Amino acid sequence: MIEIMRTNDLVLISFVEATLAGAGLRFFVADGYASAVEGSLGFLPRRILVERDSAPRARTLLTAAGLGQELIHD
Repeated sequence: MIEIMRTNDLVLISFVEATLAGAGLRFFVADGYASAVEGSLGFLPRRILVERDSAPRARTLLTAAGLGQELIHD
């Protein structure tokens, strides 16, 4: 899996999850449990990971949804 986005915006993460899931893409939100360590302050960013083969499609979907500026490109 590769990282396509990193953010601490929980609303953005929910939107990305819904977008990717709606398209049938497999993804993983890494570092979600780090909030227990940080005290739920939200300063540790979460990473959105997708399968390498799905990354181009995920980037296309998220760019079309207006999130192109949020993406990490190889």
